[in-house]
Amino acid sequence: MNINEQKSSGLNTFGGVYTPSILTILGVIMYLRFGWVVGNVGLLGTFLIVTLSNVITFLTALSICAIATDRVVRAGGAYYMISRSLGIETGGAVGITLYIAQALSVALYTLGFAESVVQIFPGWVDYQLYIALAITIGVGVLALTSADIAIKAQYFIMAAIALSLISFFLGQPVEETQIELWRTTDQSFWQVFAVFFPAVTGIMAGVNMSGDLKDPTKALPIGTLAAVGTGYLIYMIIPIFIGFRANSQTLIDEPFIMARMSFWGGAIALGVWGATLSSAIGSILGAPRVLQALVRDNIFPKYLSFLGQGAGKNDEPRIGTALTLGFAMAAVCLGDLNIIAPILTMFFLTTYLVLNASASIESFLESPSFRPTFKVHWSLSALGALGCLGVMFLINAIATLVAAIIVLGIYLYLQRQQLEVTWGDSRRGMWMALLRTGIYQVQDESVDPKNWRPHILTFFHSPQKNWSLVKLADSFNHKGFLTVASIIPERREYESKQNLENTIKDYLQKNNIQGLVKIVRSDDTFNVIPQLVESYGIGALVPNTVLLGNSNAWLNKDWDAHQEYCQMVTQIHQLKRNIVILKQNPINKLGKHRRVDVWWGGIQANGSLMILLAHLLQYDWNWSNARVYLKLVIKNSNALEATKNNIDNLITKLNISLIPNIIVSDESSFETILEQNSQGADLIFLGLASPQENFPHYYRGWLERTKNLPTIAFVMAANDFPFDEVLQKD
Repeated sequence: MNINEQKSSGLNTFGGVYTPSILTILGVIMYLRFGWVVGNVGLLGTFLIVTLSNVITFLTALSICAIATDRVVRAGGAYYMISRSLGIETGGAVGITLYIAQALSVALYTLGFAESVVQIFPGWVDYQLYIALAITIGVGVLALTSADIAIKAQYFIMAAIALSLISFFLGQPVEETQIELWRTTDQSFWQVFAVFFPAVTGIMAGVNMSGDLKDPTKALPIGTLAAVGTGYLIYMIIPIFIGFRANSQTLIDEPFIMARMSFWGGAIALGVWGATLSSAIGSILGAPRVLQALVRDNIFPKYLSFLGQGAGKNDEPRIGTALTLGFAMAAVCLGDLNIIAPILTMFFLTTYLVLNASASIESFLESPSFRPTFKVHWSLSALGALGCLGVMFLINAIATLVAAIIVLGIYLYLQRQQLEVTWGDSRRGMWMALLRTGIYQVQDESVDPKNWRPHILTFFHSPQKNWSLVKLADSFNHKGFLTVASIIPERREYESKQNLENTIKDYLQKNNIQGLVKIVRSDDTFNVIPQLVESYGIGALVPNTVLLGNSNAWLNKDWDAHQEYCQMVTQIHQLKRNIVILKQNPINKLGKHRRVDVWWGGIQANGSLMILLAHLLQYDWNWSNARVYLKLVIKNSNALEATKNNIDNLITKLNISLIPNIIVSDESSFETILEQNSQGADLIFLGLASPQENFPHYYRGWLERTKNLPTIAFVMAANDFPFDEVLQKD
């Protein structure tokens, strides 16, 4: 069953969101660690910790409300929200950590239960671990037996917590004391914050039950914000009573001090037992639902798909609950609240950070599809995200980096799985916003040689026939744009055109080539290519380099086709584009990618562009070990020494890996020298003169004279661009 088809069980705002949230907030940390917090940092320090924690929670709650009122929130809670906003990879990376946090929460609460028991019955201290394990098994069995019973038990537990708070407020001091406003101990402020923070993470209890709500869009905002507000009010009042009723050392030494302060200590025991049990139940109900959503979105391998199975009319994840129970029992064996609480803090802060980032991005992009009824300015969500990140570093910078590495590792793993989803997310909107900003920023068409890079448009018939052309284009394309275009007959239908485009995209992706694809329907190839070169692009982002395959019309003595090809080249040159024509050796293609010969005539125009292209080749993995020879022909040996010194100085100045090769012609023709010196090359660069009236004859002559050579890239630089400035440092 798909999670999108899952039916809610009809829980309302009070029972499905407010009650589980407030019961988790008013939980084990309040009863067993609030006195410890006041004892370590004083009254003002406690107010600051409570306020800072609740500010982060409140901002996160606002973000949750914005996302929840924009779309139907199904099972999985925070994972569902993040995956549908920032994508399946981000959602999965955070969802896995969220599941672990929820499972650890079960251990936190049952350990708190056991600790309170041994505080009341000191003789049972040796059995504390067994008590925690027994309670963990008990809540697991309850969740497996009937989630409905567990949910209905909340109301009795809430009554017990209310009774405990009334008893506490009506209590008396345990000793004479003078309240300390600020205090420093061996525990730093941020260490104390880390122990306290899980006390305010109850907002996830309602969110994780989102799939079981009658109306999540209405229930989540009202219930969550009401719970946060109630919790903050209570947490700001309790420290005042605690601070006036015992001294700091007593508060640190006695975890169950609230019972001694109360009118009836038994009420505190009922409250802490009820709170820990309800929180443990809430976590063991929420965690499997997160796991179920992860599995059903194919985050985990297929052989684990059984973890996503549901049972009964409410689709309860019983197998996931059993797994979570085992996980929680293993965590209980750690046996210390102060160890588990900081770990939970880091996991929850990570989840809160990404939730806030999701809401901030959605709001900032102002996508037409994002229309929440509960509107939150993007800056508030961004502030929540930054607050989470800042607090994480202040608590433990190393742990923060470890958490980031873990989340990033999961993200990269999921990205490599190329998961297919049936929903859209905001990532495309993010890129569109960045692209829009970038295009406007580079709209100024003034020449900027230092930031030049090739934006390549190449034409080919099919991957099978012209793949070397695409590979070479990709090799030249260092941080630029590559567009692979194809001209198909006009008789082909649009559906056929779309199918071909998808085929080429898939082929590029399988061969790890990043490129755009453009298919044009036309029966006049030679005329449509210059038109496409002129019209293709947006703003200042237009192809500046056109890579063409060679026309073989001259071999077939099809003079008309050869002239049309040359006319096309002329038109592209008139459009001020660089042109590279690849004449492939049919046997060796691009050879072994070991040697490149650049036949050089000077630093201007073609010479500079050829050096740049040869240099860019070396960034490509296939050509990374290639040796690039800069070949220069001089008439006689008298100028050899001076030429060699000039070339060596130039290469040093350019800081490009080039091997100079100066050849004395001794009245031999250039064609003879070329054939003698480049037979062993894998790729040869030769410059072409700008097209003139006799260009078809000129170009055919070069084709005939080089027919026995390895693959050649004929280069014709745009006349108006200062490529020498791109090369030179000063």
